[in-house]
Amino acid sequence: MQGPNEKRDLSRLDPRPPAGVPVFILASNSPRRQELLRQAGYRFIVRPPPIDDRGVSALVSPGAHAESLAYMKAMASIKGHGLRDGLVLAADTIVELAGRIIGKPRDEADARRILSELSGSQHRVITGLALVDVAAGRRLLAHEVTGIRMRRMSPEEIDAYVAGGEAMGKAGAYALQETGDRFVEKIDGSLTNVVGLPMELLERMLEAAGHRPEDYRG
Repeated sequence: MQGPNEKRDLSRLDPRPPAGVPVFILASNSPRRQELLRQAGYRFIVRPPPIDDRGVSALVSPGAHAESLAYMKAMASIKGHGLRDGLVLAADTIVELAGRIIGKPRDEADARRILSELSGSQHRVITGLALVDVAAGRRLLAHEVTGIRMRRMSPEEIDAYVAGGEAMGKAGAYALQETGDRFVEKIDGSLTNVVGLPMELLERMLEAAGHRPEDYRG
C-alpha cells in the first residue's frame, strides 16, 4: 500500500483500456506531452508520425493552422503505422504574435530572432488537437489559446538561453516547463496548453466524441 507521500509508477500503467474501448494512441514523440498524459493517469501507446510539419499554409487563422497540423500528424501516424483501430491523439503548438504565426526555430540564429521579438510582448500560445477514431472514421478538431505576457530580456539573457539548448524544438523558442518560465510575467489560461497538451480541452473532446475519459485512465 502506498503511503501519502509516495508516487505511483505511472510508466508501468497497462496501455490496454477496458474491453470494447479503443486503444488510446499518442501520435507524438514529445516527452512533455507523454508526461502530461502520464501525470493525469492516462493509459496510452506512442506511435509518432513520420511528418514534416511545415506543409500547412499560414494563410488560415492561427487556430485552424494548429488544428490542421495536428490532423496531418494524426493521419500520418495512422498511415505510417498501418493502424486499423484505436483512438489517435495528435497535437501541434504554435505561438501567435500580432497576427503572425511563430513555430519552432530553424537554428540558433532564428531562435535569437524569435526571442528578441517576443521580449516584452503579449502573445498567444495555441495548441491544436486532433482526435481520430480510426475504425469509425470519425475525427474531432479543436484548439486552446493561452495568453502570455513576457518580460523584456536583455541580449545577453537571450544568448545564454539559446546557448543552453532549450530554445530548439520549441514553438516560440522557449519552454515554460524548463527554465523559460523566468521570462514570463503572466499566464492567462491553461498552463498545460503552454507546455504542449491542453488537458482540459482533451477531456472535453473525449466526452464530445462519445468516450469516457475515465476509461483511459489507470
